[in-house]
Amino acid sequence: MQNFLKRGLVIVLITGAFFVGGCFPQTSDSSAASPSPTDSPTPAVVASAAPTNLPTLNGKATVEMVVKGETITMEIDGTNASVTAGNFVDLVQRGVYNGLVFHRVVRDPQPFVVQGGDPQSKDTNFPAERLGTGSFIDPATSKPRYVPLEIKPKGADKPLYHQTFQAAGITTKPQLQHTRGAVAMARSSLPDSASSQFYVALTDLSFLDGNYAVFGYVTQGMETVDKIQQGDRIESIRVVKGAEGLKKA
Repeated sequence: MQNFLKRGLVIVLITGAFFVGGCFPQTSDSSAASPSPTDSPTPAVVASAAPTNLPTLNGKATVEMVVKGETITMEIDGTNASVTAGNFVDLVQRGVYNGLVFHRVVRDPQPFVVQGGDPQSKDTNFPAERLGTGSFIDPATSKPRYVPLEIKPKGADKPLYHQTFQAAGITTKPQLQHTRGAVAMARSSLPDSASSQFYVALTDLSFLDGNYAVFGYVTQGMETVDKIQQGDRIESIRVVKGAEGLKKA
């Protein structure tokens, strides 16, 4: 029964739980249901260093997010996911997340994730059924900003970029794992398609490890995360510690 439920959750994942589409360049079929992460294209070269054209976070930062009038505290880990964490902290600093909706909440057949961060959801007239397709548009370029898949194997000096662990043949666990309260990036079937959408794990989701990029954890207020319903908005979000570690591109 446990394996059956796990397979059911994987199907949910594949068919839409983390699907981000619509705004990704149409070099692939981003409008179709997202295939398994292991079906994604494998680049010929794996970057050995973090990209230099994106914000990065040195060390850790503390972020406070208010939902339903209650505070959720997150520790954002730039030590093990500098690019992913830097992108998130930069978007927080820009005010991108203020007023955005949690457009997808999955609790059945058992607790799974709450997902938000689509910039289109700030518009109260935007169709709810189209949420989950948006990305952050960088005002400097008028184009979407995407971040590479960044997952650091446990014990490694540097993260793996652009590939899932399975695609790269890595069998070790990630340094940052999908335990309850993990904060991670949503993306489409393409590994490097994450932008602004993120999710919080409602329970341990080890079968996602090595496929999606965890970049922090809820340290206080998980009981508030448990109460989030689809349509709830992020009332405010701010960096309260560690902002000096953010390095702009």
